Order: sequence, then C-alpha cells, then structure tokens
Amino acid sequence: MLSIALAGKPNAGKSTFYTAATRADVDVANYPFTTIDANRGVTHARTECPCLTREERCGNQNCHDGKRYVPIELLDVAGLVPGAHEGKGLGNQFLDELTNADAIINVVDASGGTNAKGEPVETGSHDPIEDIDFIEEEMDLWLASIVDRNWETVERQSRSPGFDIDEALAEMLTGFGATEAEVAASLREVEYPENPADWTDEHREALARDVRERTKPIIVTANKIDVAPEENVEKLLELDKPVIPTTAEGELALRNAADAGLVDYDPGDAEFAIGEGVSDEQRAALDGLRGAMDRWDGTGVQGALDYAVYDLLDRITAYPVQDASKWTDATGNVLPDAFLLPRGSTPVDLAYAVHSDIGDGYLHAVNAKTSREVGEGYELEEGDVIKIVSTN
Repeated sequence: MLSIALAGKPNAGKSTFYTAATRADVDVANYPFTTIDANRGVTHARTECPCLTREERCGNQNCHDGKRYVPIELLDVAGLVPGAHEGKGLGNQFLDELTNADAIINVVDASGGTNAKGEPVETGSHDPIEDIDFIEEEMDLWLASIVDRNWETVERQSRSPGFDIDEALAEMLTGFGATEAEVAASLREVEYPENPADWTDEHREALARDVRERTKPIIVTANKIDVAPEENVEKLLELDKPVIPTTAEGELALRNAADAGLVDYDPGDAEFAIGEGVSDEQRAALDGLRGAMDRWDGTGVQGALDYAVYDLLDRITAYPVQDASKWTDATGNVLPDAFLLPRGSTPVDLAYAVHSDIGDGYLHAVNAKTSREVGEGYELEEGDVIKIVSTN
C-alpha cells in the first residue's frame, strides 16, 4: 500500500486533515505538538471506476456510483519546527517517521494565523510563504546528517577491491526508501570526487537533496482557505511548485454531516446538497463553506491525496479479474480489487501485486475491456481491467 505522510509546523491543520481523510479519532488541539506519536490510518485515492462504461455500477463498497476509492496509507507526523534536523522540537524523532513515506503533503496554514513555531497569532500576521521551504530544508539537512554520520563506513569500503559507490550508497540509503537505481540516478546529477575521502559536506548535502527529491516528492496544501485572506492563497498558488487550496475543517464537517445524513457529499466532490433536518445555524455554516468551495473548487483534501498519488508518484489504477466478460472474481464480485502501480507497469507486475505465486506462474493476460490477449510487455493504462492466466 502506498504511504503518504502529512508534514508541516504545529497547528497547520495536519491532524484535522488526517481525521477528515481517515475518519479516525485523534487529538486535535490548538497547541504545539498535539501529535507526539505518529498516527497511521487508511484513506483513499479517488479515480473513475471502469464500471462507468457498463450499464450498471459495480456495487463495490469502495465505488460510489462510479467514483472509485483506492486504499492508501496516511501518516500524520507531529509538527516540525525550524531546526528540526538538529533535534529541536523532538525533530529527529518526527523526521524519522517520514522514512517509509512515498510522498509528503506539506500542510501550510494559509491564514497566517500561526507563527513559525506553530503558536497562534493574529490571522494574517504571519507570511505563509515562510512555511513552504523549511520542510524541504529540514528533510534535506536531516538526510545529509545521516549520510555524514555513515560516511566513514563508505570511506572504509572504498579501500576494498571491487568497491562500487552506487552499491555502497544504496545500502546506506535503503532505510530512507531509496533504491540502488535512484541513488545511481542522483549520482549522475551531482558532481563529486571519485575518492569518497575527498567528499566535502557540500557534496554530501547535494546528494542528500537530490535523493530526497526523488524518493520523497512534496506537494503543498494551502490549508484554512475558509478563513485565509485571499491574497495569501493567491501568493501560494503563484509558487513554482504544486499547491492545492484546502480546508481540512470544512472536509471534516462535510464528512460528519454526510455520515449523519444531513448532506449529500462524496469525498472529492466540488459541491454538496443540503438535506432535511439541518438547523439554521448548521445551514449558515454550510453556506459559508460552500462559498469557499466554489471559490477554490472543493475542500481540496481529496484533491491533495489524488495529486500525490496520480501526479507526484505517477501511479495508475488496474483491476484484476478472473472472468473477463463479467469482470468478476471467482465468487461473482464485480471489480473486486484495485491496485495502484507505477506507470509503465505490465500485466506481469500486476500479477505479482496480486500475489507472488500468481506472478511466478504467469502465462498470459487478457484486456477485459477489449477481450483481447495482451503481451507481457504491454504497458497498463489507467482503469485497465485485466484477466491474468497463471498456473498458480
């Protein structure tokens, strides 16, 4: 399962984002370090279900009238402050929690209502632009410190015959989620001395930055758009990086209202319908939220998750079935499973994603949409429905 981590300074709205996205109960309070131990839960990426091409919807519990929700892991990391890589605010402990994440959502308080340390201040008095780069900077310097601490081992290995710097650095950085191919790609991008003993802090930091960019891409959410000065959000959107306007509190309110039957809303919808039994006070709050959603195209919470999965990580959704004509599994469930795979994946990759035994016994595959057999080198596309034929 893909893992997306929420990062940012205290009180930016990470725990509210997490609660809205996972429907899990966590502490949400207006003081620094509400979250100490990382929260882990399951949320979903949203995509169009292939059942939209058929006369009837599939009925899968993760499909809401053709809106397919594919499970991913969401990690809520405690708030980071400038100097986290040096241990400030328990920073190293919190940074360590990001190790296994595939991508990072940097939750920024667009309202300017919290200072650099996450302490409440007057709305609009802090420039949220200042909160953008420090997360990247802290992660880069934290990884650079890990490389630095382990560099003596690399130097010692370099004295042995057959030393390969790609392998040595990949072994060091495996715990950070870097593969040998990613380390090799980073080494092609940075300039460095042939002898590890001649590397400087600048060389190690340049390597750390490139590896982090490859293994932990970041998307920014301009949170609290329902109370943020519009010019703050506009400035964030002008940055040369992906920024999604969000209201985590608005998303949480809508999901709670939907659970109570007060509104008709699915996560990721740009609008909602108010039902019966809503008080005047609730209606006024919902109308205010609707204004923010109309201005910024929804609450942004689902949009940020989707961008992280389908854009930052460049995943596609594939659906394995046993019956290519009915799109069912052995017990008649229509489109029972959905897998997020890297773009460029093949039916063989999908087979292994289902089960290693299925992959080991792979024979061939059928594209259930076209009813044609596809070769093992066929590149899967978003929404492909695939029948895998295997000896196992």
